Amino acid sequence: MRIALFADTYLPDINGVVSSIITLQRELEKNGHDVFVVTTHPSLLHTSYENNVLRLPGVELKSLYGYVLTSPIHIAALNTIRDMKLDLIHAHTEFGIGIFARIVAKMLKLPLVSTYHTTYEDYTHYVNIFNLKSFERVARKTVSRLSKMYGSSCTEMISPSQKTKEMLIRYGIKKDIYVIPTGLDLEKFDRVQTSREKIDQIRTQYGVKQDELLILYVGRIAKEKSIDVVIEGFSHIDAAKYPAKLMIVGAGPEEEHLKDYVGRLGLGDKVIFTGKKTSSEIPSYYHSADVFVSASLTETQGMTFIEALASELPVFARPDDVLNGLVIEGETGCYFNSPAEFAQKIEEYIEKPLEVKDAVRMKSKAHVAEYDSRVFYQSIMKVYYAAVSHYHNSYTLVNVHAKNDAVECLFTGKEDNLKVTVSIETFLKKGLRRDKVISEETLQELMLDEKVVKAYQACIRKLTLRDRTRKEMYDYLTQETELPIKQINELIEVMEQRGYIDDLRYVNSAVMNLRTLLQGRKKIVRSLMQKGIPYEMIEKALTEDITDDEVNLAQRWAEKTLPSIKDKSLRLKKQLMRQKLHAQGFESSISDLVMQRLNFADDERQELDRLRKTAAKARKRYETKSTGSKLRNQIYRYLGSQGYQAEDIYLVLNEMEWKDD
Repeated sequence: MRIALFADTYLPDINGVVSSIITLQRELEKNGHDVFVVTTHPSLLHTSYENNVLRLPGVELKSLYGYVLTSPIHIAALNTIRDMKLDLIHAHTEFGIGIFARIVAKMLKLPLVSTYHTTYEDYTHYVNIFNLKSFERVARKTVSRLSKMYGSSCTEMISPSQKTKEMLIRYGIKKDIYVIPTGLDLEKFDRVQTSREKIDQIRTQYGVKQDELLILYVGRIAKEKSIDVVIEGFSHIDAAKYPAKLMIVGAGPEEEHLKDYVGRLGLGDKVIFTGKKTSSEIPSYYHSADVFVSASLTETQGMTFIEALASELPVFARPDDVLNGLVIEGETGCYFNSPAEFAQKIEEYIEKPLEVKDAVRMKSKAHVAEYDSRVFYQSIMKVYYAAVSHYHNSYTLVNVHAKNDAVECLFTGKEDNLKVTVSIETFLKKGLRRDKVISEETLQELMLDEKVVKAYQACIRKLTLRDRTRKEMYDYLTQETELPIKQINELIEVMEQRGYIDDLRYVNSAVMNLRTLLQGRKKIVRSLMQKGIPYEMIEKALTEDITDDEVNLAQRWAEKTLPSIKDKSLRLKKQLMRQKLHAQGFESSISDLVMQRLNFADDERQELDRLRKTAAKARKRYETKSTGSKLRNQIYRYLGSQGYQAEDIYLVLNEMEWKDD
């Protein structure tokens, strides 16, 4: 395959995203794929393209650790990308280059895979310079909405951890999300790759004695990494006179602030800042250390945790969902909740026997075997193949219209549009909604459901013209449709549950009508048994008590009165009808019999139309005082108070246009 990786950051930058991209690029190329990288560089005008790396102009933001912000539109670069003759685009960011990736995918008609590397809601402090709570809420809400919009626009989506997947689901992203931990070249972090001389050289260079415990942090020096928590904890270790040093490998916007903090604590000779190191140097620093620590709670996966474990270092970290199953208390590391507890856990580790420490080191290395880059490559390729298949054999739901007991869905494909009518149950079960992308297989399932829906609608039309028995409807479905017996039986049961078919109602009405026609008992029995009515049910109807006269009177009165109850939900209409019967002097038992006999088929068919009208009136009433979700909730509660079903209300509200808060 010919694949383009779009990212805002790439070599020579060193961070978790770059490590992930490089690992993926190497594995793809190793397996014969052609890989192109589209990224940025800090130049306002110049675009460069060499060695399959296209670098677009952008502005470097020092406060964001050298992040290069670029425009989402690059007309000249589009021609270069077109010449790459790509099969697929893989975006590794949502903004800047990520937006450009989505534009290119749409213009060149290519499947788009997106990996969500960064929890942007944990980085809003970079723009919230006055630390305003109201601004923070707006910023986080904006991140959520944009993430949902960009996530919904890709063909397939990848999350590096279950924690990140759950966050994306919380944002409202409905599509399937693949959890694929970023792969690691485990061989690169094997301790045999670093000589004893190299380890001694690093420790000597930074003044770390052989009997001192070297605590290592690797990563960006930024506020969200909570390095101040680690430094405060280390101050307790130093105060307890344990022989130890803290080494911080990396660079970032908080570096000078933390150096000042270290100076104020009097730890200038105990806390080492090495500055940024190249990716080839990093393993040697892991191998020179004794333990690894990070207090960050903003990781989407935590590549440095995995690198540390692969380097046989026990990990000390604060509890976080992303570390579940990775850091196991007492086996591959320890958790702490405060600086003091961090110091306590380190002190306990120092006191452990050498054989216990060796066991922890071995378990740490064995525990990350699943993060091997080969496994990573195989998992990514499954997503790529799925993306290509889904893109070329997929349909997007562009319009939804609730109609009677069904939902009419308009799907648009690569070459044609299809209108499919499905049941409300199927619509909800499949999680269908506007802009939902479905596969060819799912479309075929919906088209099978459409046959059932159309058969159901045909049955309702027949029952509207004249009441029919269960057997009559069964015979109709077996003779006039191609539905299997199982589905026919299920359809009959649904119509019985909804009151469209009721043999008891039918036989009572038929006996009354046939008696009016002065037919004899035997003829009535023979006629009704031919329609599938059991003999016992017919006999019971024929021997009904004289109270039938009262029931008939009540029924005639109810049928005359029923049309006067207008513009009400079916539930409310039945409730009002009972109240009127009671007010007219009929007993409850008589009212119950009458309500069973009354035919509400027309009302059921018109339920959604009445609901739409009621919803529109409610909107006019409330929208002068409310907007957005508050308005929607007010209308929802009002419609519920009028007796409408929750799922019907949901469908009608889903048809209406809403403005965000």
